[in-house]
Amino acid sequence: MPSLRNAFSSLTSRAVHGIWRRVQYAGAVTAERPGPYAFRRIGTGTRLAFPQGTLFGTPWIELGDHCVVGQDVTLTAGMMPDLDLGPETVLRLGNGVVLGRGSHVIADTRVSVGDDVFCGPYVYITSTNHSYDDPARPVGKQWPRTAPVEIGAGSWIGAGAVVLPGATLGRNVVVAAGAVVRGEVPDHAVVAGAPAKVVRRFDPEEGWQPPLRTPPPVPVPEGVTPQELLALAELPHRRGPLDGGCDRDPDGAADGG
Repeated sequence: MPSLRNAFSSLTSRAVHGIWRRVQYAGAVTAERPGPYAFRRIGTGTRLAFPQGTLFGTPWIELGDHCVVGQDVTLTAGMMPDLDLGPETVLRLGNGVVLGRGSHVIADTRVSVGDDVFCGPYVYITSTNHSYDDPARPVGKQWPRTAPVEIGAGSWIGAGAVVLPGATLGRNVVVAAGAVVRGEVPDHAVVAGAPAKVVRRFDPEEGWQPPLRTPPPVPVPEGVTPQELLALAELPHRRGPLDGGCDRDPDGAADGG
């Protein structure tokens, strides 16, 4: 009897997961299948995973090509639905942007995310912040402050980071997980903390300052197949072109290869 229950439970689980995969596929938003949303543009190869978070103001949202928008991601233009925001795009994602699961991009005024920006899960990017000028009035009832946000191409925004109104990030900026960013961040900088501060920068003459603590990873050469990578992983005592180019004997000593 227990074996029958186990078999039934296993079949039910497989059926539920199979149905959910079909629902996820059917509910995903693409240029060919925009669902109920009238985005200004959805680029080729861009996909918003199902279920989506809150989406409104979509006629003022432009999504570039080959973007990956994870589950439960909120994208909004304007303070509330059904506003006329004028002729210009309010929220723009460039080509190749990745927004991790549960992220929010709130654009009450212009928010621009450059090409190939990658965001971890639960990132919060907003052009609006509460004000607290009047000490006699609840903060949530005071008129908010807004300022445009710009994130430069090639940047990485770590999990749980917050980008506040008026922030301008340069190219290839790294924002550490949990950082709270405001103001201007130069190109090729690493920022961390709350409020975020520059902790590392790239100098054209000196390189990274302070210097990186680990060597750069070696990319997989073009043309290497998955089978070759698997075979390489099964050779624990030999170092090849993927991990530095030296051979090692069983004791770990380099032999100069």
